[in-house]
Amino acid sequence: MTAPTVRPLATVVAVGVLPVLVLDDPDHSAPLADALVAGGLPCAEVTLRTSAAIEVIRRMAADPRMLVGAGTVTTVQQAESAVAAGARFVVSPGLDPAIVKRCHALGVDALPGVATASEVMAAVAAGARTVKLFPAGPLGGPPMVQALAAPFARVRFVPTGGVGAGDVAAYLRLPAVAAVGGSWIATAGALRAGDFAAITQRAAAAVDDARRARAADDWAGPA
Repeated sequence: MTAPTVRPLATVVAVGVLPVLVLDDPDHSAPLADALVAGGLPCAEVTLRTSAAIEVIRRMAADPRMLVGAGTVTTVQQAESAVAAGARFVVSPGLDPAIVKRCHALGVDALPGVATASEVMAAVAAGARTVKLFPAGPLGGPPMVQALAAPFARVRFVPTGGVGAGDVAAYLRLPAVAAVGGSWIATAGALRAGDFAAITQRAAAAVDDARRARAADDWAGPA
C-alpha cells in the first residue's frame, strides 16, 4: 500500500469545525461535498458506521476541494481500508496505539479518542498531538477540556459527541481546542430529504460562529 502525500489538518483547524457524516447512500457524496464547500467547510469526517462508508470516502476524496477523513475507526484494518480509499486522517472513538502508529506509517494523521488524563498520556506516547475528546458533552463540555488541557499544554483537542450548533463558540474560545466535530450540520433528516441547501446554511452558520469565537477579545489564540 502506497502512503499518500501528507496533508496536515491545517484545513480543519483553520475553519474550526469538522462535520461528522453518516451516509447510507454513496450518491449523496457529490452533492454533500458541494453543499459543505459552499458553506465554507472543505473538510469532513465520514464515519465507518454504514456499509457505504468506504465508497463515500472514495468519492468525496476524489474531489480536490475536500479534505476527507474516516471516523469510528476501531481496527488497524479499517484504518488501512480508509486510507486506501483516500482518507487523509483517521478518527477513533477510543485509543488504540496500534492504529495511531499504523496511520503515521501510512503518512496520515490519527485523532485517537480520549476521555481521561491517562488516555491523553497514552495517546501522546503513541505519537499523537491532537486528540478527540469523546463524548465531549457527557464528559463535561468546555470545563472538561480546560481541566485536561492544563497539564497537557502541547496537546490540542477536537471535542466531539454531544456537540451542537449552540456549543461551537464555547469550545472554540478555548486555546486548546483545534476544532469541534459534530453531526448537526448534515443531519440524517436533511440527507433523506435531499435538503442540501439546509446543510449549506448550517455549515455557513458554523463557520461564522467559529470565526466570531476566535475573533473575541479574550481569545488567546491556538495553544
